[in-house]
Amino acid sequence: MITFKNIENRDQRFIEKLYRSTREKELNLTNWPEEVKHSFIIMQLTAQLADYKSKYPGATFQVILYKKKQAGRLYLWESKNDIHIIDISLLPEFQGKGIGNKILKELINSARQKSKMVSLYVIRDNPAKRLYQRLGFKKVSDNNMHEYMECHPG
Repeated sequence: MITFKNIENRDQRFIEKLYRSTREKELNLTNWPEEVKHSFIIMQLTAQLADYKSKYPGATFQVILYKKKQAGRLYLWESKNDIHIIDISLLPEFQGKGIGNKILKELINSARQKSKMVSLYVIRDNPAKRLYQRLGFKKVSDNNMHEYMECHPG
């Protein structure tokens, strides 16, 4: 039911929609017209991707498919000792269905087999943090906006 495909140019509208869904709460606090909101999303998304590509050379950027429908994105970077989740996000209609849980468990199992840890950054008030904690992620550091978490599968 859950598969992945590398992001292609034709996925751009989906990635924009997904990214906007993660920022909708703060966009709703503005009085911006729709075209300004759209421009803001494009600008932020472009900057985010450039930052990810410069910090994580060789990372994989994939669309999460659930029952063959575009459901989210998974950006991963693997190093000698770590599988780092750069970004995992799902459209709201796909949240709460166990998709993220299953993906994370598979990543943790893969890390266990490779004798690696899994790491990620999460916004402090992100509800997904509870899922990460249930799966064994522990907070290592905090910069007042994001928490850096690691899971060391045994």
